[in-house]
Amino acid sequence: MEELYNRDYNVNIQVRKKNVLSYQKGTIDMKNRHYRDIPGCPVEVALDLIGGRWKGVVLHHLLENDYLRFNELHRRLPGISQRLLTKQLRDLEESGLVSRTVYAEVPPRVEYRLTEEGFTLRPVIDILANWGEVRIARQKMQTLPNSTD
Repeated sequence: MEELYNRDYNVNIQVRKKNVLSYQKGTIDMKNRHYRDIPGCPVEVALDLIGGRWKGVVLHHLLENDYLRFNELHRRLPGISQRLLTKQLRDLEESGLVSRTVYAEVPPRVEYRLTEEGFTLRPVIDILANWGEVRIARQKMQTLPNSTD
């Protein structure tokens, strides 16, 4: 067991096992945090739920569609493995942002859609998409050769 001091929160943290921390107020499972008990920044809460390389992109695609099946979503995300996509979707489902519907058919059909809570992220995802478009355009302008006629 390793003990760390986090000066941002002014608490001693003991690392017990993977993804579980113990601090002055008790034990916190990192997947099921109770944010009201943790001192910290609201941005940290948001990024904990939607941060990472793929979660925001998954949410973006689900915002554009009523629902997506797993393979449709996988085709829209080149570069992600099926295993990682499954993990990201499970994390979003555990967070209450995405719902998973399994239909009793052969072959089984699974659909993913945003929950009501997930739809509240629309303004955040839209602003990130707009910022990304501006950033891409700015980068293209910087890489164009200067033409002097």
